[in-house]
Amino acid sequence: MSKVVESADAAIADVFDGMTLLSGGFGLCGNPENLIRALHRKGTRDLTIISNNCGTDEYGLGVLLQNGQVRKMVSSYVGENKVFERQFLDGTLEVELNPQGTLAERVRAGGAGIPAFFTPTGYGTKAAEGKETREIGGRMCVLEHALTGDFAFVKAWKGDAMGNLVFRMTARNFNPEMAMAGRVTIVEVEELVEVGELDPDQVHLPGVYVQRIFQGQDYEKWIERRTVRSREEG
Repeated sequence: MSKVVESADAAIADVFDGMTLLSGGFGLCGNPENLIRALHRKGTRDLTIISNNCGTDEYGLGVLLQNGQVRKMVSSYVGENKVFERQFLDGTLEVELNPQGTLAERVRAGGAGIPAFFTPTGYGTKAAEGKETREIGGRMCVLEHALTGDFAFVKAWKGDAMGNLVFRMTARNFNPEMAMAGRVTIVEVEELVEVGELDPDQVHLPGVYVQRIFQGQDYEKWIERRTVRSREEG
């Protein structure tokens, strides 16, 4: 059965206030741009968002922060976003910071059905405060719980009507893990192809993890900073 929907707005018709959202992307690379814009238009509020970061002031998930739609961020990086900083400092945004590898593994564990795991990362720091610790193999470890969400927003390069996905280069980042950990996973793709067109050996994520997919539009593929050399320096 085809999982194709006509647009981002149609794909998120049943999202709700107070939901937990997993969002792929790393910085502004691999962001589900169409889905973020649709959620901004819909105005869904009181969101808990699990994502590596929250975009910048003007791009990515940052537009949801600016619009007052986000209650809590579960992230590993908070730079590049003055709105994030201001809302955190004035107490309007709750923030749960994670070491980056721990965040990735918490999401991966959620998708794999693993409720929790021990890791030495963060032991002896604020990241371990209030958490169970245990010595394993001579190293002190911290118990971290898996993360899942009501919805997952994912960006892929190519996908077919059954939701099989191919990611391109670094845009792969957190997207596969987020897709696996969402109860309803919605994917936007740059190229939507017919079933059978993707080489099975090149599929990065099988369609079993995807509930809805659509052809994205108007990708800007933002970057935080562009640094180039002059030809004379080359």
